[in-house]
Amino acid sequence: MNPLDRREFLTRLSLATAAIAAPGYGFSNVGRADEFVEVATTHGRLRGARAEGVTIFKGIPYGGRVSGNRRFQGPAPLAPWTGVRDALQVGVPAIQPPRRNEPAPAEDCLFLNVWTPASDNRKRPVMFYSHGGGFVAGSGASGGQDGSNLARNFDVVVVETNHRLGLLGFLYLDELAGADYAGSGNMGMLDITLGLRWVHDNIAQFGGDPDNVMIWGESGGGAKTSCLYAMPDAAPYFNKASIESGPGVRMLPKDVAAETTAVLLKELSIAPKDWRKLLDVPAATLLAMQNKLPSVPPFQEKNRTQSLMRRNYGGFGPVVDGTVLPHHPFDPTAPAISRDKPLLVGWNEDEYTFFAWQSKDTAFAKLDFEGVQKKLESQYGTDAGKIVDTYRKANPNASAPAIFVAISSIGMMGLGSIDIAEKKVKQGGAPVYLYNFGYKSEKKIPDTDYALGTPHAMDISFKFNNEVPPRDGSAPKESYFGGNRPERFTASRHFAELWTTFARTGKPAAKDVPAWPAYNLTTRPTMRIDSTCEVIDNRFSQELAMWRSIGKVGS
Repeated sequence: MNPLDRREFLTRLSLATAAIAAPGYGFSNVGRADEFVEVATTHGRLRGARAEGVTIFKGIPYGGRVSGNRRFQGPAPLAPWTGVRDALQVGVPAIQPPRRNEPAPAEDCLFLNVWTPASDNRKRPVMFYSHGGGFVAGSGASGGQDGSNLARNFDVVVVETNHRLGLLGFLYLDELAGADYAGSGNMGMLDITLGLRWVHDNIAQFGGDPDNVMIWGESGGGAKTSCLYAMPDAAPYFNKASIESGPGVRMLPKDVAAETTAVLLKELSIAPKDWRKLLDVPAATLLAMQNKLPSVPPFQEKNRTQSLMRRNYGGFGPVVDGTVLPHHPFDPTAPAISRDKPLLVGWNEDEYTFFAWQSKDTAFAKLDFEGVQKKLESQYGTDAGKIVDTYRKANPNASAPAIFVAISSIGMMGLGSIDIAEKKVKQGGAPVYLYNFGYKSEKKIPDTDYALGTPHAMDISFKFNNEVPPRDGSAPKESYFGGNRPERFTASRHFAELWTTFARTGKPAAKDVPAWPAYNLTTRPTMRIDSTCEVIDNRFSQELAMWRSIGKVGS
């Protein structure tokens, strides 16, 4: 496995784990409303609910049927409706395990939610978010990513979609099924693109500007954003992007996707010529089959001495099919199609602690330095000693577990993020801004004395400005990841203001935050986001020199 492949393996593995483990945070259906608001769309009138200065429209259909004979194809046309359709309850999520406070998952899942300060044709910036969960789980209705506070406090319009996931969104049938199934390996991404087209056609009626749209997403949503950034179908519908803790440098090659399809057919005892039988397999059966296969691509090592089921690649996610996704998003270069679109990219300082928490890994917290090196050898082989030595010299006061977390976190999400930033700079187009999120949660990983710090996924509630004191003046409750310290409210304000200013202007800025220079290959400025933010030049310089020397990141 070459260095880039290994890094991508770790990145995808982390996205898969997040898909399984991230809390549901389902937000409830509309209860009390100050008033109801009607809006006209291209397909009919909608009724949303207004409360506390925000109007919310939930469960808006943006595409037609994708079940039955439309399975693995583009959606049926969305049928107009007469009268006024209620948009007061969240839509059905894609096929996956049940989600808290949401309807039962189903195939026909093309719904989106809108949060707006007012439906007044004010042309606010639009923040179009793709949820996390790898490519196999999640929805646009998770409470941690509720858009109310962004809309209320920063005068933006927030949109989030449900879209096809996993096998039903990314099964590659192009080589078996013919023209009617062209693009089948990217149907989940094409669903998101259809949502962007809906925004273009309708968002002015919701107070948004169709000509000022930012795409953004965390974890699997970051990888989705990486793909959208490289997709011709998406290009007309957004102006800037943010890739957060999910650097999608490479996606599935066609040959790997075709072999995954072959494995699935074999598991279902369906001959390739009889592939149409897949249209009749119950969705629950397909979900069970999906869970037998690697869940997130691309596990890229090809070991042809082992059977198909034992090779270290496969799974379901976007396919580099040459058309919908013409090439890997950021390999070998940043996509020319988005040359002039500003970009944010970065990661959380302690990504790994999330995965330790969800997998009940307490052993890492007891490692000594010899144990750290031994644990890393399975990933980095003979380079493990050099890696640990470099981190110990650069961080002389850090404990062995802290060194392990730092190495694992940058390996999961950091090196790919830096790779993207460097390639974007080399393109010579619009600026790219590199960040680290560093607010430290004091919450301990259960059964350890090791604090979460800044784990994977903690950024969601912060950047959505959902780390705020209760509006009714009651005592704040402990944040799910963020702990109890009141400084979290300031960190959340900074994060949200930086992102909403970027959505508005293409340049991130916030009150009481230093000016954030665009990334370059000389001073390499990185914004560290916290209750007090700072720009750090050449951050992790010793560590990155080592990573470059062993081929794990670019120049």
